[in-house]
Amino acid sequence: MFQFKRFKIEQDLCAMKVGTDGVLLGAWARGGDRMLDVGCGTGVIALMLAQRYPQGRVAALDIDEGAVCQTEQNVAQSPFADRVEVIQGAVQTFENNDCYDAIVSNPPYFVDSLNAPDPQRNIARHAEMLTYSQLMQAAWRLLKDDGELSVVVPFDYRQRMEDEAIFVGFFPSRLCAVRTAAHKAPKRFLLAFRKHPCNCEKAEMTLGDETYTILTRDFYL
Repeated sequence: MFQFKRFKIEQDLCAMKVGTDGVLLGAWARGGDRMLDVGCGTGVIALMLAQRYPQGRVAALDIDEGAVCQTEQNVAQSPFADRVEVIQGAVQTFENNDCYDAIVSNPPYFVDSLNAPDPQRNIARHAEMLTYSQLMQAAWRLLKDDGELSVVVPFDYRQRMEDEAIFVGFFPSRLCAVRTAAHKAPKRFLLAFRKHPCNCEKAEMTLGDETYTILTRDFYL
């Protein structure tokens, strides 16, 4: 079983940085036989999907060479190396012969803020390299007719993401509001979209509560 301590992977994997957003998305997103992780970073979401769907294959895609290198190392040292393919490239131009049952993305989210000095950190955190509009257009092109796209966004970017999804033709299928404390407003939203009209399942959780514990228990030590 693939497990990790909060923010620090077990030593048999390569210095993997594990953030709460990635853990939530990796545990919450629906998968299938063929899955695509857009902006794979260190590969944690791709590996979680590979564990949750043992019959499935995962393509882990990232534009950044450093991220691809780290994901390759982490995948190679995991139990799922034969089912996770790591690819360097931009999803805007990514082509595949077959569409995916599921697409997941923990996308860049800083749209109007100043860039950081570190170029790699900018790619990971700022949306210039992958706008929400571009993500939705690519997801529509690469997703099967009955597939599902899952993303995680900060609370103040939810509307922006939903607007771009609806613009290309997606319909909200699931929503989960995530709170850091029960008395606080949601800080993150897990959002899922499909290509056809559907009832949107709505839920919420607080970090550390029973729902969160059950969702992530197969991954935290």
